[in-house]
Amino acid sequence: MNNRTPLIAGNWKMHKTGAQAVEAASRIKTLVTSATGVEVMIAPTFTALYQVGQVLKGSPIALAGQNLHWESQGAFTGEISAQMLADAGCSQVIVGHSERRQFFGETDETVNMKIKAALSANLTPVLCIGESETEREAGNTFSVLDKQVRDGLNGFAFDGQADIVVAYEPVWAIGTGKTATREQAQEAHRFIRNLLDSLFGKPFASAVRILYGGSVKPDNVKALMEMPDVDGALVGGASLDPETFSKLVFFND
Repeated sequence: MNNRTPLIAGNWKMHKTGAQAVEAASRIKTLVTSATGVEVMIAPTFTALYQVGQVLKGSPIALAGQNLHWESQGAFTGEISAQMLADAGCSQVIVGHSERRQFFGETDETVNMKIKAALSANLTPVLCIGESETEREAGNTFSVLDKQVRDGLNGFAFDGQADIVVAYEPVWAIGTGKTATREQAQEAHRFIRNLLDSLFGKPFASAVRILYGGSVKPDNVKALMEMPDVDGALVGGASLDPETFSKLVFFND
């Protein structure tokens, strides 16, 4: 056993209008506020952030952005800064999700700049990393993860606060219905933790939470969470329905 509090995080992606997001957040708050020994976060669309933040105010559920720009302001049409996210009530932000990398040109370099921007605004970045099916089949999983971690956290210095979350999301398991076996997840998470140990020291590596993401559902979450280096889940589709999401939060029941 470890002393890391599990984090169950819902990434709503491009789903739900403001009214729909408020309704879902209100229901989630009702369902999971009594949960103990676990932290909960939801990441609505930008347009629903403030409204959902008002719903969650006073509850233990954290609010997160799905992305951010690395500059604090400027001529960047369509972008959102870390300060804007904080102003809307966010305490966390997802950085480097595979869909951002795949469809919007996100690179390890831009991920690194975004992580620094998030930390400067006192937002906890959730750094997403993971290999494609082609990379896994070629035996390159660990080299891909090594580069994404090293480049994404370049310049980071541990100051006693484990203010970064890592999310391992094998690209081949996102939205495909495929899930890494719990042994595959543990193997990747152990590699990531050992790498963080070598880069930033054992206190950081022992404290940082490493989430698993990729078709997490109520019927597989408990088995995944039993692995010693799996500290929670970053959930996509299963987070859109409050009842389903609450079952993930109460994975121990």
